[in-house]
Amino acid sequence: MAERTDVYFVDGVRTPFGRAGEKGMYWNTRADDLVVKAMIGLLERNPDMPKDRVDDVAIAATTQVGDQGLTLGRTAALLAGLPRSVPGFAIDRMCAGAMTSVTTLGSGIAFGAYDVAIAGGVEHMGRHPMGFNADPNPRFLAEKLVSGDALDMGKTAERIHDRFPHLTKERSDRFGMLSQQKIAAAYAAGKIQPDLVPVALRSEQGWGLATQDEGMRPETTMEGLATLRTPFRPHGRVTAGNASPLTDGATVSLLAGSDAVKEFGLRPKMRMVSFAFAGVEPEIMGIGPVPSTEKALRKAGLTIDDIGLFELNEAFAVQVLSLLDHFGIDDDDPRVNPWGGAIAVGHPLAASGVRLMIQLAAQFEEHPEVRYGLTAMCVGLGQGGSVIWENPHFTGKKGRK
Repeated sequence: MAERTDVYFVDGVRTPFGRAGEKGMYWNTRADDLVVKAMIGLLERNPDMPKDRVDDVAIAATTQVGDQGLTLGRTAALLAGLPRSVPGFAIDRMCAGAMTSVTTLGSGIAFGAYDVAIAGGVEHMGRHPMGFNADPNPRFLAEKLVSGDALDMGKTAERIHDRFPHLTKERSDRFGMLSQQKIAAAYAAGKIQPDLVPVALRSEQGWGLATQDEGMRPETTMEGLATLRTPFRPHGRVTAGNASPLTDGATVSLLAGSDAVKEFGLRPKMRMVSFAFAGVEPEIMGIGPVPSTEKALRKAGLTIDDIGLFELNEAFAVQVLSLLDHFGIDDDDPRVNPWGGAIAVGHPLAASGVRLMIQLAAQFEEHPEVRYGLTAMCVGLGQGGSVIWENPHFTGKKGRK
């Protein structure tokens, strides 16, 4: 019987994220080509890893139709040049798709069924808007199982503002502005670029190359944010400035167990400590990471004070603020999203979980005084997902945890 083993995040890369829609840079690019490009980039960065030793490939997408359908993990593996002996499958947990790809394959590694696996996600929200062609069961509304608002993520964010009036629009706007400033500073310092895989683009103007995220607005000011309309309700608090934009993009990661790390001389960037998913009322899905984080901390035998770095997916500013508020963390705590987040770079639903991990892994290397980090996100239909990671560069020296 295989022995249980530690699970390592060896490496992760992503495409630059593009604005969804006809004006976005990926309008003429297929969704599967985005994830294949990322996968090829990941394999090229890890040449010592024999391709035939990859045990499984899990690729997530929220809207699994068209060029995001057809068992993405298997089709992407074939298109990326992995041997035909490498199997693959598709995953859907809406926004936490890639995160679930990682925890699912990570569980397989821990159990001893896999040595090495590739986990990621892709979303082309320009071609496939969330819920496109979905047919929700009429019982949901007829039996009042959920409110009609539950399927409109912006309205669920407004409901968090309703429930917690001290989470004001001004706080949300300030959080959104800081996200833009932090990503601009991270780009200026060359922090983001090393983990981006350039993508060839085709448009009416000719060929081009995507080398950075498209949706950033570093010029954002509080005055400008105050004038934005509130599309989800009159006189609401959720705007385009304090929410993530609709986005296209792909992410992939390489996971391995202890024996494979030794056998192939791999240098892991993080060790998986624990993970948890939790359900909440769909109408306020944004608070989902609160119970999932509590659960993950409990499983790890840790408290929130043990976490030295946080990568929280900024689906909506108020959603991140609700988690920070719950755990007594300041809105502008330097441990939280130090390089900005989804409000600035975008949230291509099923791809975002691995983006959080890529950024946390890079920050771990810069912060040997930090032992544990958290990646967490809210999930449509009332869920939250959280993964706790350990820093292999941890030195035990005092400083930030």
